[in-house]
Amino acid sequence: MTTLNYILLAVADPLKSETFYSRLLDIQPVEKAPTFVLYVLPNGIKLGLWIKDEMEPKPLPAGGVEVTFTEPDRAAVSATYATWKQRGATIVQEPSNKDFGFTFAAKDPDGYILRVFARAENPR
Repeated sequence: MTTLNYILLAVADPLKSETFYSRLLDIQPVEKAPTFVLYVLPNGIKLGLWIKDEMEPKPLPAGGVEVTFTEPDRAAVSATYATWKQRGATIVQEPSNKDFGFTFAAKDPDGYILRVFARAENPR
C-alpha cells in the first residue's frame, strides 16, 4: 500500500524557511543544509523544504496546495492561532467557523498557506 507521509515544499531559501518553521512549530530539523531542510513532525509526517532552483521538474508557484494541521477542538485552534501570531506568522484568515470546522490560516515566506482547524461535529 502506498502511504502519504512526506510533504515537500519548493522554497526560495531553505535556511530562511527553516528559521520560520522552527519558530512556528517549536521543533528543530533533523537535516539542515543550504539547499534542503527536513523536519519529522511529532506524528511522523515529514516536511521537506527544498531550494526551488534545483528541483526537477521545475515546481509550479505556491498557491494551489495548503499544508494543514488539525487540532482536537476550537480552544486548541485558538491557542495555536495566538502562539503563531506571537511567533510572527502572517495571518491571512482570522479564526472563523466554516462548514468543515473552526479554522484560521497563515502563510509562510514563500506564500504557502498553512491552515489549522478543528473538525466540525457534523461537517457538510
